[in-house]
Amino acid sequence: MLDAVVVGAGPNGLAAAISLARAGRSVRVFEAGPTPGGGARSAELTLPGFVHDVCSAIHPLAAASPFFRQLPLGAHGLEWIHPDAPLAHPLDEGTAAVLERSLEATAQGLGPDAERYVKWMRPMVRAFDDVMAQLGDPLRLPRRPIRLARFGLRALRPAHSLATHAFRGPLARALFAGSAAHSFTALEKPFTSAFGILLLASGHAVGWPFPRGGTQKLVDALVSYLRTLGGEVETGHRVLNVDELPRSRAVLLDVTPRQLVKLAGHRLPPSYVEKLQRFRYGPGVFKVDWALSGPIPWRAPACARAGTVHLGGTLEEISASEAAVSRGEIPERPYVLLAQHTLFDTSRAPAGQHTGWAYCHVPNGSTEDMTERIEAQVERSAPGFRARILARHTRSPAQYEAYNPNFIGGDISGGAMEGSQLFARPVARLVPYATPDPRLFLCSASTPPGPGVHGLCGFLAARALLASEVWRKG
Repeated sequence: MLDAVVVGAGPNGLAAAISLARAGRSVRVFEAGPTPGGGARSAELTLPGFVHDVCSAIHPLAAASPFFRQLPLGAHGLEWIHPDAPLAHPLDEGTAAVLERSLEATAQGLGPDAERYVKWMRPMVRAFDDVMAQLGDPLRLPRRPIRLARFGLRALRPAHSLATHAFRGPLARALFAGSAAHSFTALEKPFTSAFGILLLASGHAVGWPFPRGGTQKLVDALVSYLRTLGGEVETGHRVLNVDELPRSRAVLLDVTPRQLVKLAGHRLPPSYVEKLQRFRYGPGVFKVDWALSGPIPWRAPACARAGTVHLGGTLEEISASEAAVSRGEIPERPYVLLAQHTLFDTSRAPAGQHTGWAYCHVPNGSTEDMTERIEAQVERSAPGFRARILARHTRSPAQYEAYNPNFIGGDISGGAMEGSQLFARPVARLVPYATPDPRLFLCSASTPPGPGVHGLCGFLAARALLASEVWRKG
């Protein structure tokens, strides 16, 4: 009999399996897809020789993850590439805010907010490692409670309010807004500042790197390391019911609450199932990948130094776009997240050619084709972009859910990150990873600390399992 079975070979499922295997437990991972990875896969989506990241593409939280940092992933083929600058955010007049690794270098491009940015961000950068350590060990007493308190007080505020209060000029406000919009939430809502602060601070503290050769290389390294510990990964095995699984002392599920009900609802009390069914899913994404004949011809040259580019204009424009999505409407000029890997990783495309990766937020389950709107936002800041498109691949919310059933309605975050679900994921419980069935645990992004390729949901779920009474009793 196995000690544990994990369903789902995304980063969280693999992190759970590695944590158990490092503790000397026997573990097997089952993955429905032909390859492990979940939301962290790479594939030739457009033309032969062009490697695209299917979902996640840029990984500041993976580089900063206190769990991943414990693992010898470099010895298993993972190489992080750091672009010259983590992020750029162009505006219409040909200027761009650039997030540099250096606070001072970033500030130099922010005009009237140069001094304000350094003064405002320096404490947040100093608190970054403490925040990540707290996310990786939430029950531990903080090492520097004052730093965390300062971070937390700023994080409480709506991003729109904080941006207008903290900064005067359009560049600094736009830089913050684009980062805060990773929340998938209207920027007028509380706690959206947390996303902007965390991501900007991560750019200074660890950068916004990506794996050489594609995000799949991170997953391949996790699988390789797991196998050295004796763990097993079986792909092409779709689990429809937990009762079909091999005998084990425990099962960890890297799934959302909806899949948990489908797989194991018959083993859970009706009251708990009812709570799971009230779990709210957030906006979806519409994604475009391009094979390009050359680099994106940015009007602002600084954009060519960045691995990630946020498109969407000013704070007010991005706020309007995200508010529309929050109301269930389609934004005409959407906020777009774009990655340009091949400027820094030539292994992903034929010589002299390039890839582009981009998505925008849309209402959950939207059927609107956003290709033209996304390309118009790129063309707005890079005239001549369309002329360099050799081929494109698009993926709608419905296609994302078909690709990965965890992406309900195109929600790649494992559930809305607002209101009570910021803290009580998937339901309010002392140990959120545990279910009323003592042998079933949840280890997905639908648990704390939430979305992102950091493995912490899986790590913390495995730790909760190892500490559980049933496990100790055998």
